[in-house]
Amino acid sequence: MWKFDLKQGDTGFVGGRAPVGNWLYVKFDRLSDYCWVSPYVVDVEGDVKTVTVQPVRLWITNALYGPPKNVRATRKGDQVTVKWDAVWMTQDDDRGYFMDVFVCQNKNYVWMPIGWQDLPDQYHTSYTFTDQAGCSQPSGGKLYTVEKHGYTSPVDIPWPPAR
Repeated sequence: MWKFDLKQGDTGFVGGRAPVGNWLYVKFDRLSDYCWVSPYVVDVEGDVKTVTVQPVRLWITNALYGPPKNVRATRKGDQVTVKWDAVWMTQDDDRGYFMDVFVCQNKNYVWMPIGWQDLPDQYHTSYTFTDQAGCSQPSGGKLYTVEKHGYTSPVDIPWPPAR
């Protein structure tokens, strides 16, 4: 879920890194909470591989809205398209959806957090991933509804296996 804007010159502390991939768990000096940040939008001093792996935790709230329904995934070669039914939300609450997905690309197991940039509102109800054969772990993930108070419980995506 989008919560903060980063500004040029922001400084902070890297408190963890994602279990897979390069995302960083950062506490910026001018902000009150930690947040996940792509390493491509910040400059880091030091070796992030020495930072402790931080489990991804989301603020789960089911008070106003439910998780997506009718979640399905289809494969055409290396392309997996995930679709679901829209969750109605008021415009003020609507923050779209979040996907916490792992895929296989070039024999690397890659974390693909897909959120507000690609799924910004309740009307964006599909996303296509590149997912190839060749990894030791199966691809797959979870889908959440996002509203201004937090996330709903996740729904497992019925991921079609690579061939």
